[in-house]
This record gives sequence, C-alpha cells and structure tokens, in this order.
Amino acid sequence: MLGRLILASALAAAVPASAQWFEIKVAGTPRLPDGRPNLSAPVPRDSKGKPILDGVWQMNGKYLQNIAADMKPGEVPYQPWAEQLFKARQNGALGRTDPAARCIPGMPKLDALPYPFKIIESPGMTMMLFEGFTTFRQIFTDGRELPKDPNPTWFGYSVGKWEGDDWVVNTIGIKESTWLDNAGRPHSDALHLIERFQRHDFGHMDILLTIDDPKAYTKPWTVKEDLRLIPDTELLEYICVENEKDYGHLVGK
Repeated sequence: MLGRLILASALAAAVPASAQWFEIKVAGTPRLPDGRPNLSAPVPRDSKGKPILDGVWQMNGKYLQNIAADMKPGEVPYQPWAEQLFKARQNGALGRTDPAARCIPGMPKLDALPYPFKIIESPGMTMMLFEGFTTFRQIFTDGRELPKDPNPTWFGYSVGKWEGDDWVVNTIGIKESTWLDNAGRPHSDALHLIERFQRHDFGHMDILLTIDDPKAYTKPWTVKEDLRLIPDTELLEYICVENEKDYGHLVGK
C-alpha cells in the first residue's frame, strides 16, 4: 500500500496483519472495463440524496508534517505566545517533545496520519477507524449538542450534520498538550475544529479544516486537505508502543 510510512516522530512498532485482505473486490465499487476501480465515477448517494462517505481513505501526508503546507509564509495568524512556542519547538519537532513519541497523535493530526482510515456511517453516529495507532473516533449525528464544559480528551468531542452536500463536523475539548502538526504548531484549550467533508467523485474528497482558537490565533484560519479512496483493501493492525529506553535517545531538549 502506498503511503504506509512510519512516523519519524513516533516510537511505534507496526505489527501488520496477514496480507490476505489485499486485492479484495469490494461490492458496489464502480469499475473500468479492465476491472480496476473507477475513481472518477460519480459520488455515491443514499436514499435522501446525500453523499455516502463510507470507505477506506488516506490523506495527503504533507499535512501531518505541516498543516499550513499550502499557505504562504506569514499567513498563519499566531498570537505572539503561540508563534514563540512554535519556533521554540523546532529544535525538537521530530524528537522527544512531540506527543506522538508517546503514542499520542491528537487532533487534527489523527486525520493526517500516513495510514488509511475507514469511515462507517450508521444512524446517529459516524465512526472513523484509524489504522494508525489502531484507534477510533466517534462523530455523533443524533442531534445532540456539544458539551458545555467538556473534560479534555485526546481527540475531543465531535458532532456532525449535513449542510447541503457538505458533511460538517464540529469538535471541541481537545487536550492542549497535543500539536496541530509535526512541526509543532500549538493550540489552547479553546480550540474549536470545523471539518467540512466534500466528496467530489467516487475516489476523491477534501476536508476544509478551520482552526478557531482565539487564545492561540488572532482569527480563525482554514486549510484544505485532500483525501483519496483506497479501494479493494482493508485496514491493517498497527500497535504503537512507548519504549522508555529508546525514548531517551531521541533528539531534542
């Protein structure tokens, strides 16, 4: 599988499952005359006409390393303390100061891991299963409100709703010790993530990600992250194990 790269910032041991799930033929996949999946086929839709997001997806890995990869220098609207901390982390961005070295990816890094993830839609909730760190994310679609005073968690609390053909996910309550990307961009306990999933055809989808954190940034800012469908395969098992002995040899202060 393309893109199955081990995070340079994590002390992880990836234990792959048997390759028996590769090259399967997933039912409902549109195909070209030669049998290959037709990734340019129209967006699949449910009985209400909404795009179906189910499938195994993988994000362009550059956003894990640098969430602002498509922005110009100076466009990230830092608060002064946040910019100072970001610069201070550069010496250890690929070493011991990155929470991923302790098997903690956080959000929005979880979406951008260089491993596939699976979206499973069901009534009242959409589940995202991540090959990286073999973890999951629950996005509730049963009409509930976000908690008023959430106890911070690594991935936060998420609710989703449809706005036209866009599936919009709001997330709050993410522990401020996590990073936005491997480069070390910080956030505060006030972080509010807005993800707008836009499926363009069978094999391609974007996430318009807005970072709204008035404590760390002077205004909300948005990046566009591109996803591609990984057809005819399944997720593998991945185990991230913090190794204290090896951890001590990582670079960085």
